[in-house]
Amino acid sequence: MAHHQHEHEHRHGHDHGDIDWAEMAPLLEAQAELFTPLYERALAWLAKEVTDPGLVVDAGSGPGVISCLFAETFPGARVVAVDGSEPLLERARARAGRQGAADRFGTLAGDLPQVLGELDYPADLLWASRSVHHLGDQGAALAACAQRLAPGGTLAVMEGGLPARFLPRDIGFGRPGLQARIDAAEEGRFSRMREELPGSVAQVEDWPALLTSAGLHHTRSRTFLLDLPAPATDRARAYVVASLTRTREVVAEDLDADDRATLDRLLDPADPASVHHRPDVFVLAAHTVHSAVRPAD
Repeated sequence: MAHHQHEHEHRHGHDHGDIDWAEMAPLLEAQAELFTPLYERALAWLAKEVTDPGLVVDAGSGPGVISCLFAETFPGARVVAVDGSEPLLERARARAGRQGAADRFGTLAGDLPQVLGELDYPADLLWASRSVHHLGDQGAALAACAQRLAPGGTLAVMEGGLPARFLPRDIGFGRPGLQARIDAAEEGRFSRMREELPGSVAQVEDWPALLTSAGLHHTRSRTFLLDLPAPATDRARAYVVASLTRTREVVAEDLDADDRATLDRLLDPADPASVHHRPDVFVLAAHTVHSAVRPAD
């Protein structure tokens, strides 16, 4: 259980069933590092109401970039990264070690949400970043997460927001609006992925309502922006190249021949109009966090 866009860059990983997460790990890690300013703002927002947690759980942690940010945000907390991929958890443990947090950092391998039953004690903060949408019955998954909260504990899910943008609408060749058509293709693949999940349940994706149905209260939502304007840094440009490469691999069959040709040109390092070289490459993305609290007993 690791993107989505695990966000895992999760919009470019929606063919979840056959992903090699060890192979995807560098892309997931690089994306999460690039998005760190967004995550830091989201965690600061949570920290205004979650004070002094004893246990923070990152459910669907991937390579642990956000898990380690939690360790920084809450220096008194124990952090447990939970994921179905042991190679990704290995990277999470290594990162925690590099950051000096190994003594209060643990990992738990297994499928969500069942594996949460193996936690030693209830969580004061349980975070799920684009991992709930990998589960067939999202409502039941949130209810299972809620049951693993301590009284007064907070469940926070990062789901929804806006598709990322990397390029102007008109890039000078091909039909304008390429990224909007890629979004449509990815939405179609995402819907098919959801339908094919074991125990899939069609659900209105009203996350505050789903959290309330899980027995939680005090719901709130906020959207956080990542705005890296042109000209792109080397790291941002590398992320755009990797993301569009993944897009080309995953949704090519859902695009017409002209759009495939445009993507190929955008990814050709020898072409001065490619994303490797063009000066107008940027990264603009918005991710939404929804949180709610388990009533105190």
